[in-house]
Amino acid sequence: MRAEQLTDPVAYHAEGPVWSERWGGLRWVDMLAGDVLSLGADGAIDRRSVGTIAAVVRPRRGGGAVIAVERGFLLEDPDGTLSELPPVFGDERVRMNEGGCDPDGRFYCGSMAYDHAPGAGTVYRLDPDRSVHMVIDGVTISNGLEWTPDGSRAYYVDTPTGRIDLFDYDRDDGLTSRRPFVHTGGAPDGLTVDADGGVWVAFYDGGAVHRYGADGALDEVVEVGARQVTACTLGGPDLDELFITTSRERLEPSDDPRAGALFHAEVGIRGRPVREFAG
Repeated sequence: MRAEQLTDPVAYHAEGPVWSERWGGLRWVDMLAGDVLSLGADGAIDRRSVGTIAAVVRPRRGGGAVIAVERGFLLEDPDGTLSELPPVFGDERVRMNEGGCDPDGRFYCGSMAYDHAPGAGTVYRLDPDRSVHMVIDGVTISNGLEWTPDGSRAYYVDTPTGRIDLFDYDRDDGLTSRRPFVHTGGAPDGLTVDADGGVWVAFYDGGAVHRYGADGALDEVVEVGARQVTACTLGGPDLDELFITTSRERLEPSDDPRAGALFHAEVGIRGRPVREFAG
């Protein structure tokens, strides 16, 4: 299967696409520009600056959004007002990178060092009462995080490991019993999980998205017309369309001309509604 280019190269480092009917469609981030992008029904793109870094965005149950920024979180109210929460950490060498919401409405985001220093990152959890908790430490490039349809397990990527890992999950104990799910042989990045339990993962510098069944077997490859594929999500009216982000980071202007564009494929496998932040 091959994805089609949906937009011009509109981002330097596009990441974290997420579909929500609450928003009326798709949002994603131009991470290193600090912008949240929205795709209109007519194909027009709206861009809103939220800081120096816009790492990941998720809807709030009461409307608006929660957004991870360079060293913490901010909340968008339904009227668009932004309120920044106190910084989670003070190390200027480290920034937030990727995350998502658990079945209990708590928001997670992992960090990484700007220079990719091994073990410098941490995964944090923002609870609805606005308290912040450290969940996983010693990570390098914290990327995809998403739960199984029944919410009992979660898939996670720390890109330099070359693996997708699997955790058990419950509200009280959180993420436990980390173990390898798939050794990919590449550089896995953002991921999403469909309604059948399949795991779709983007491959940075791999020009593709792979789907792994719940048993870990590779059963679909979606080729993408840009090398640095960063993340993917299932969306559209029936949640059966794959939206894929790509990056121009560290590329020369003439290199990989479609990098930074949004791509799209009709995969015929349904996703599930995005989990929302309860705060």
